[in-house]
Amino acid sequence: MVNRNLIRGLDLNEQDWEQELNAALDGADPAQIEWGGEGIGLNEIVEGKILRIEGDHVLVDVGYKSEGMIPLNEWDEEEERPLPGQMVKVLIEDIEDIQAGMDDASMVALSKRKAEKIEAWRDVISKVHEGDVVTGVATRKIKGGLLVDIGVNVFLPASQVDIRRPPDIGDYIGRTIQCMVLKIDEARRNIVVSRRALIESERAEKREKLLRELEVGQLRKGVVKNIAEFGAFVDLGGIDGLLHITDMAWHRVGHPSEVVAIDEEIEVKILHIDREKEKIALGLKQKSASPWDDVESKYPVGSRIKGTVVNVMSYGAFVKLEEGIEGLVHISEMSWTKRISHPNELVHSDDEIEVVVLGINKEKQEISLGMKQTQDNPWDKVAERYPTGTHVTGVVRNLTNYGAFIEIEEGIDGLLHVSDMSWTRKISHPSEMVEKGQKIECSVISVDQQRRRIALGLKQMNEDPWATDIPSKYQPGQVVIGEVTKLTNFGVFVGLENGLEGLLHISELADHKVDNPEDVVKVGDKIEVKVLRVDQDERKIGLSRKRVEWSEDDLGEEEGGATVASGSPGQNVSTGELRGGTGSAKGPLFKAPGAEE
Repeated sequence: MVNRNLIRGLDLNEQDWEQELNAALDGADPAQIEWGGEGIGLNEIVEGKILRIEGDHVLVDVGYKSEGMIPLNEWDEEEERPLPGQMVKVLIEDIEDIQAGMDDASMVALSKRKAEKIEAWRDVISKVHEGDVVTGVATRKIKGGLLVDIGVNVFLPASQVDIRRPPDIGDYIGRTIQCMVLKIDEARRNIVVSRRALIESERAEKREKLLRELEVGQLRKGVVKNIAEFGAFVDLGGIDGLLHITDMAWHRVGHPSEVVAIDEEIEVKILHIDREKEKIALGLKQKSASPWDDVESKYPVGSRIKGTVVNVMSYGAFVKLEEGIEGLVHISEMSWTKRISHPNELVHSDDEIEVVVLGINKEKQEISLGMKQTQDNPWDKVAERYPTGTHVTGVVRNLTNYGAFIEIEEGIDGLLHVSDMSWTRKISHPSEMVEKGQKIECSVISVDQQRRRIALGLKQMNEDPWATDIPSKYQPGQVVIGEVTKLTNFGVFVGLENGLEGLLHISELADHKVDNPEDVVKVGDKIEVKVLRVDQDERKIGLSRKRVEWSEDDLGEEEGGATVASGSPGQNVSTGELRGGTGSAKGPLFKAPGAEE
């Protein structure tokens, strides 16, 4: 049966088709043609006898009172020349009366070619039915499709030429093709055919048969019909299967066209069949054993091998060990010491490099590789090269709030903590002592080889003044001159020398009660103070301004009530508020007698 929905969807222009039909009939109107009957009349097909040839015309006796004439050129070159006595079917095109003296004469115009075409139409329409398969030659391209000669010209719409509409239907001209008859209009004497419908019908039969025969694991030959980014569609002979890009080869495939080409015949393996949805998954690489089957024996962990870099990403480089096996060298496994921003600083595609196998995940088909493992780890001998107390020279690479990182050799840094920058100064930020890019000499304090850390010291380059110089230079009761460096709500810090500061508690500022140190002194003022106490363990010096003029007896009485203050360095015990100045300090050394412990 003919699919009527298919007919409704044809790109057929009725007016264009009728024009083509008229051209096929050489202008004869099918509706006015007499398809049999008695007598002679216009548009009637009759059989006549060839009498003779005169010039460019053939004279034929059609049983009329006068002879008929057919143009000689209606016999094709490949046909035999007309001979007197032969019978020929002709179409009576015109009868024109001519006055010739006393007798009436008529001239009869005949057409052999039109008679043959009309006879052919009559023969085809009597034999061909909708749904029949016909064979013919595509003769020419018209608007909307092709004309196909099956004995008569029939219309093949462009959308019905193939399952997938070809780029140029003109390529079919001259080809013998088979089509299914979709529509016959006897009134207009036209026929519409479809090659696509026939192909789909044949494919449906083949598909049903093929689905019954197919089994997972079978090897089948097919033809590549289409290629997409994700794979290729392969015609197995009635049904298409999908050959996914990941199933084309064991090695990495950038695009399916690298492996297969359209119209190429290939042998594939059936991986999966969904008979309900008529979907088939195919494989090409599965025809051979996976190189991952014995990967652990070929590339044991710890083995050193050579490979080729095939891809460089921001996080590492993929290295091909053999066809189908690639491993990843992570950026962290490229160098023991170099700080690498991108792997292309060390490797590029097509580079041959030596790597060490770090790990294998056979299930995920992943191999972890290392480049730095092919070289000695410099950290293994850091403790040996830089024992405690060694003086090293390096460059300040980076500053943080807590210290400076010093590069003592390529890739090996040491940390110079702010607490190890000065014996006497209270360093708030390393920028007070060093700057980025500066070359300095430090002493190695400690080496943690396991955690890859080196502690450096700047102050350790000299002896600790608190152990010798400061206690001997500043004695209790001694009057010295210092400069106010900062103000707090609990007192004043006074610079004595080279970053050495003492604390002048608010209770020691004046004989009267002081609520705000700023009422008495300003930052930068030079003031005379008396040393009350030097604490070597806490590295603090307690000072007094009001006691400068006191006697030894007065000083002894007051000292009985003085105690060491608690709290964070450089902060008020209660609020921690700084009221002026720069830098930091260790906090108050003393607090007023009777203050809360």
